[in-house]
Amino acid sequence: MKVLVTGGAGFIGSHLVDALVERGHEVTIFDNLDPQVHPGGRPPRYLNPGAAFIQGDVRDEEALKAAIGKAEVIFHKASAVGVGQSQYQIAQYVTANTGGTATLLDILVNNDHEVRKLIVAASMSSYGEGSYTCTACGPCRPSLRPEEQMAEGAWEPRCPNCGTPVSPIPTSEEAALHCNSIYAITKKDQEEMCLLIGKTYGIPVVSLRYFNVYGPRQSLSNPYTGVAAIFMSRIKNDRPPVIYEDGLQTRDFVSVEDVVQANLLAMERSEADGEIFNVGTGRALTIRGVAEILADAYGKPIRPDVTHKFRKGDVRHCYADNTKIRRLLGFAPKIAFEQGIQALINWSQTVEAVDSFEKARAELEAKGLA
Repeated sequence: MKVLVTGGAGFIGSHLVDALVERGHEVTIFDNLDPQVHPGGRPPRYLNPGAAFIQGDVRDEEALKAAIGKAEVIFHKASAVGVGQSQYQIAQYVTANTGGTATLLDILVNNDHEVRKLIVAASMSSYGEGSYTCTACGPCRPSLRPEEQMAEGAWEPRCPNCGTPVSPIPTSEEAALHCNSIYAITKKDQEEMCLLIGKTYGIPVVSLRYFNVYGPRQSLSNPYTGVAAIFMSRIKNDRPPVIYEDGLQTRDFVSVEDVVQANLLAMERSEADGEIFNVGTGRALTIRGVAEILADAYGKPIRPDVTHKFRKGDVRHCYADNTKIRRLLGFAPKIAFEQGIQALINWSQTVEAVDSFEKARAELEAKGLA
């Protein structure tokens, strides 16, 4: 099968390309090699030689049209990534994510093509706060925590009905999307645009809402990448990971291997068509615990710097209810965090890690976001 992977030189995309090539598919990679992700704007050394590579930007209609060619399946992974950065590089994120997706869909709607399925990378960030339950009122979805509450160090969300602290529960695909960042809005845009156009023009579309993906090839020099890689960069440079709030906020960390599994199932199973799926483990890990696991696994006596400060727009708890993807596609996460993190550590020992966290923090503080 002929497959196009936009963003195929990136972290998740490159692992997916490897799996597709291994299965005998004819794969084309389309990637702009953003220097923030790829130092010097150079192709990464892990780029699969069994795939064709085209350097180009999804906002370039002619280049993208040429890359689509006779593709039968498109995995749309191309995206500017970074919640905090999106709050002050607004045009960059909107044009790259929303605009790039619009360009892709415009090509499919207005030109002859062979595309049989489109799989779009969405994000758990679009949920905003996760789902909770109140002992008095039952299930609820609190809004963003007020800054006045955060300034008092009262970190846990409160019931929107009675105001008492609530307990987190898994977030399902049925939960409403309450975006807290430009990045989250653009990921919501990508998802909804693809599903709408797919339904309108009879193109099967699958949306995969990734939770916190980690693993080898995640850039250790990009301070806007995933938290596990940011922590790893600090630890490798003998500096403590910096944690906001009290470190007890939770996320769902899913291995890139399991994310690839979900993508392949979405491509291969017709039950996926027109559906939205959470891609996570269903296990909540504290951010402080993640930092401690990483330091211990790396063999360094480094403890995290828990600041008890906060960033605007951060959510407290969000982890996946993955019942739907298990039931419809047979997805089963195979990699526990403690196991998968060793692969990230092994990878980190082969690459340079430029710790740019302080620069990123200074930018957030300058914009009044932290």
